[in-house]
Amino acid sequence: MKIASFNINGIKARIQALPDWLDEAEPDVVLLQEIKSIDENFPRELFEDKGYIVETHGQKSFNGVAILSKLPLEDVTRGLPGDDEDEQARWIEATVMGEKTAVRVCGLYLPNGNPAPGPKYDYKLAWMERLRDRAADLMAGEEPALMAGDYNIIPQDEDAKRPEVWREDALARPESRAAFRKLLNLGFTEAFRARTKGLGHYSFWDYQAGAWNRDDGIRIDHFLLTPQAADLMTECRIDKEIRAREKPSDHVPIWVKLDA
Repeated sequence: MKIASFNINGIKARIQALPDWLDEAEPDVVLLQEIKSIDENFPRELFEDKGYIVETHGQKSFNGVAILSKLPLEDVTRGLPGDDEDEQARWIEATVMGEKTAVRVCGLYLPNGNPAPGPKYDYKLAWMERLRDRAADLMAGEEPALMAGDYNIIPQDEDAKRPEVWREDALARPESRAAFRKLLNLGFTEAFRARTKGLGHYSFWDYQAGAWNRDDGIRIDHFLLTPQAADLMTECRIDKEIRAREKPSDHVPIWVKLDA
């Protein structure tokens, strides 16, 4: 089972690039972030024609998450629990029925949090507290489960080409990194770092200041796996080359393969 996560930065802008990547990469399941579309306007037929089941949790012009799956989905839920007042579309989850086992997949678009400090940063940290509560429930279930998406967190300095410029940014502030570590400390495996060590691995390059040409990137898209899912993992990679293509997102896909 190949499961990918991809912040597409607008489905309208990626209306050709996303299908092209799907045809090439052939993921079984895709967790999308920043679709920037209400549910009714998402071009589901484009993906249904490729054999994908389409589930969206959209929002006009901002945010929005979706699941594309060639495998059966059950128990689709939308919205991160813990705050009935939160109207931002940042969370979707479902159970994917694999050939060997079921996997609970959670797609997330974690708040950016800038400027920090400030109300947006407070919202980010509060959202991460709610995320930790949901993560603890997933862990307690003792079943294969994962949380994947754009976390807007640079976990360590090695995950940025120039870590010094991110020191006071909401993506790398000590409070942000501590909240991310709290998730890992529940017992989750950070899939990419479980397979790949060292410098120079990024999933985002800003459109500004020639960041891509200078490889001035950061790694902020992550897969967190429960122990039961981690035991099934055979591979985890970042499709870096996608960033060099025509009309790219500022993010690239990251994916895992599970023996499921």
